[in-house]
Amino acid sequence: MRKITNSRDPLEVIGRAKGYSREELVLNLPRHSNYSPALMLHIKKLPEVILRNSGSPLAKKINRMMREVFTEAYRAKQFSRTEINSRGVLFGVLHLKHRVIDLVLNYFHERWPQCVICLYNEHTHKTGLIDEKGIVREINSPLKNVVEMVSKNRPSIPYFDDIQFSGEEIFETLYKSQFISERENQPYFKKMIPDQCFKLPGMKNGVEKRFRNRSLNEFL
Repeated sequence: MRKITNSRDPLEVIGRAKGYSREELVLNLPRHSNYSPALMLHIKKLPEVILRNSGSPLAKKINRMMREVFTEAYRAKQFSRTEINSRGVLFGVLHLKHRVIDLVLNYFHERWPQCVICLYNEHTHKTGLIDEKGIVREINSPLKNVVEMVSKNRPSIPYFDDIQFSGEEIFETLYKSQFISERENQPYFKKMIPDQCFKLPGMKNGVEKRFRNRSLNEFL
């Protein structure tokens, strides 16, 4: 009888794999602010099954770092507040400790492919930019200067004149329509928007904070 071998992670075979593959680690761990080339050398020496299942203290550290990278990118995508001008330039402010600005820019590019996206990172004091072709670059300049520079070479488009908005306006409208007394679920709200998210530039003094403080009804 021919012996069947399987090099896959046993927990993955039964649908219970955890952690990240070596390929994912090689691709994304360098995004972490505490990454070092020496760490990658250790990763290449560890068996895949240990990496995927946090089978050593080092593997646990590596997987924690990966979670921190993707959590920061996710929260930046979900909790940023942007504005758009009449020339199709979408802009906002972020605070990113890890190297994930390209992930956030691409997220907004997929949603607004006809726009130029400009996102200022308070941590690096640089503005990330992605154009309609999906080309990403970082400019060592304040957000206002970059938006003005990009807008100067773009025509005014009536469509964008008609959809002028700010992030605050959108979310105030959303909560006015959704958070009626019969639908209030503050425990779920706190779970979906943890306390640390209110430190993000787009969330400071936002309408969400008023809801968390049980004052939304008074506000409305």
